Amino acid sequence: MTTLSAPPQPRESRLKGFLTSRPVQKLRRNKLAMVGLLISLLFVLTAFFAPWIARPSTEAGGNCLRDLNLSSPTQIYNPANPGFWQALFNAPDSCYSIERESFAPTPVPPNPQAVFGTSQGYDIFYGLVWGTRTMFKLALIVVSITLLVGVVIGAISGFYGGWIDNLIQRFIDVIFALPSLVLTIILVTFLRARNPGVDPSFPIILAYTVAGWASYARIVRGEVLRTRQLEYVDAARSLGARDWRLIMKHVIPNSLASVITIAILDLGTVPLSVAALSFLGLGFPTGYAEWGQLVDFARAWLQPAYWYVMVFPAAFIVLFSLGFNLFGDALRDAYDPKSR
Repeated sequence: MTTLSAPPQPRESRLKGFLTSRPVQKLRRNKLAMVGLLISLLFVLTAFFAPWIARPSTEAGGNCLRDLNLSSPTQIYNPANPGFWQALFNAPDSCYSIERESFAPTPVPPNPQAVFGTSQGYDIFYGLVWGTRTMFKLALIVVSITLLVGVVIGAISGFYGGWIDNLIQRFIDVIFALPSLVLTIILVTFLRARNPGVDPSFPIILAYTVAGWASYARIVRGEVLRTRQLEYVDAARSLGARDWRLIMKHVIPNSLASVITIAILDLGTVPLSVAALSFLGLGFPTGYAEWGQLVDFARAWLQPAYWYVMVFPAAFIVLFSLGFNLFGDALRDAYDPKSR
């Protein structure tokens, strides 16, 4: 007797399964989340296409074009030219120097040469667009390093417990006892004083890593304390899996949901802190494309006649923070089991 078996059902692709999952469906129904995602994507595109949006010119120095081996600004749109790809993926430092239209301290209102006007002679539009790229680079580097350090230390603390957990948690308590901004300012000042010729981004990245990893570590520790007691971890241990294999393959991947949402929120807050450092004079050199400097330039011209020196930088900063916070909050709610 022949038994007819049912034809095999096509396996659902991982992408389709992800797009139809409950958290993603919840995100798609959240209009504020979609608004935040759209704003964030606009800033991502602005950062990536900064050489096209705020094209370097020959009138304001031309050092960026020279370092890109370009003789005219229009060549930056030509994919056949190596400078096209270098500007997109590895722009030289000279491209991050805000183009200076004049040396007059008095702001100049928006005009065809500087569509957002000038502040201290610097082109506000050029500084904001290239400053978006600066902010994204710093935010991605800082969040990636702090997340990695925090996840590893938090996983070790939660998995082993005992005196190791107690030692790490007391050290974290010491870090939390200090205001993060004050700790960052102290570290940046110390590192810059000890290394006067170093890349200005290095003290900022190191200071934010030291001040920021503890929050990730504490969140991951709490998740690991819950995860390490589950059955699949005991099953892997009974099969002879070593501690590091248990931590890296089983414990950490199942403890990342909450910490990833915090990392996305931090992508929107780290640039604001960096801008605050530049406003205090502890950031990048004068003239570097960075939002905090443009706010600092506007400090002496807070008058209705010079509204543009503050309105445009403030709008970039507020929208950037708003976009990531809207999307990050919605993402946290979508992946929070208590909200399901």
